[in-house]
Amino acid sequence: MKIPFVGNWRKKPGARALAVFPPDGGDAEGVAELLSECELLRAQAEQEGVELDDSVGSLAALDQLVPRWREDEETLHWLGNDAGLYLGTILVHQVPGAAWVIRPDGQPVVCLASGREIDVVEVGHEWAASGAPELSQFYAEASES
Repeated sequence: MKIPFVGNWRKKPGARALAVFPPDGGDAEGVAELLSECELLRAQAEQEGVELDDSVGSLAALDQLVPRWREDEETLHWLGNDAGLYLGTILVHQVPGAAWVIRPDGQPVVCLASGREIDVVEVGHEWAASGAPELSQFYAEASES
């Protein structure tokens, strides 16, 4: 997979984001594929016997995981990114009119047909740190917008 436009994940004290910088007229399919990888989250889920099949039901399964990652600050950070990107991937695949949008600062957000922009990475960090909002609950609310 050739994705020449991906910036590095940025980890600064207090930073909770990643950056993606596609070239003008960037490859939307390539960006979506990159954002859906979520390797750490998939590995954590697999260790707990949960298959992440990009379905809405898999969000409920993630909500039931025992949050062992909260003891490790670095894992918590990366898992938060992955959880948000996984939520965004499901929104984009399941909600009519939802699409990834890359802000000028490189922050990926999901834009719904209503025009609402969702910072899914922020939601993922909140979920990884505290379990709230539950990913499945957030999806249900967002899909009604």
